[in-house]
Amino acid sequence: MTTEMTPNEKSYGRSDDEKVIDFMKVAKPAAILSIILSIVSVFFLATKGLNLGLDFTGGISAELNYEQGVKATDVQQALIQAGFKEPVVQNLGGERDLIVRTAAEDSASMENVQAQIEKAVTLPNNPVKVSKVDSVGSQVGKDLFTRSGGALALALVLMLIYVTIRFEFKLAVGAVLSLFHDIIMILGFYALFQWPFDLTVLAALLAVIGFSLNDNIVVSDRIRENFRKIRDVTPRDVINISLTETLRRTIHTSMTLLLVVVAMMVMGGDGLRWFSVAMFIGVFVGTYSSIYIATAYALWRGLDRQSFVVQVKPEFEGEEEVQIP
Repeated sequence: MTTEMTPNEKSYGRSDDEKVIDFMKVAKPAAILSIILSIVSVFFLATKGLNLGLDFTGGISAELNYEQGVKATDVQQALIQAGFKEPVVQNLGGERDLIVRTAAEDSASMENVQAQIEKAVTLPNNPVKVSKVDSVGSQVGKDLFTRSGGALALALVLMLIYVTIRFEFKLAVGAVLSLFHDIIMILGFYALFQWPFDLTVLAALLAVIGFSLNDNIVVSDRIRENFRKIRDVTPRDVINISLTETLRRTIHTSMTLLLVVVAMMVMGGDGLRWFSVAMFIGVFVGTYSSIYIATAYALWRGLDRQSFVVQVKPEFEGEEEVQIP
């Protein structure tokens, strides 16, 4: 004799040791918090703006080859004392080879700039050779910044189309809102603290979009599966079940990525510092938004089991089933 299991308030048909976390219990407070933080981020972006790096504002870069090992901080201080604005100095695989990026006056010729850099970075008893001096004009930097914004917008549109085709339009809109929220939050931090925003940070934004979208797709897939599998429960219960079932995977993925990001923050040097900072923020806001923006929005918009059921067209209703002998 078999006993049919009916869903109960705590487990919804699951085993007793797998309780369901009521994520949607705090969906409204989380939505209010997200709206407030997004408004604050937009405010700082509008009032303070981004501290654009040389990749966008234009400047020069040069390679330095010393006869003896030298610290990048010593070279950076020498450039600052010589009058160069916000120079960035990085090692190129060794202590004797470095690369310098700094702003330059539009009227200065490449020969004068090279001579100025060589004079500034010459250290006592350590001759230096300046080579590969390149220049990026301010107009090129502005065009690059505009195209970068277009790339982010195109990525969001493509995500909307993909999730709509793969799952459901309400989930797609929620996913795009969560991705937009992640970008605004990261940009808000960079505007508030005036951290340098360059191509590495832009790459981090695209990486965060990929990370957050991957989390959204996993959750959306589980939601679709549970809506088709679980009966006699509310849509909110299905959402909570799906989030609970994917929670362990989300934690493992986020913690693994955080370990790599923290390692880059500690060991990556100046070249990876702001990339890793953007990724560090993105891991937290991306995990949060996939729960309390993407899925919460879809639930608020009326996501239910009918959203995943293929509707029969009226012209096919009532037709007799044809059996093939």
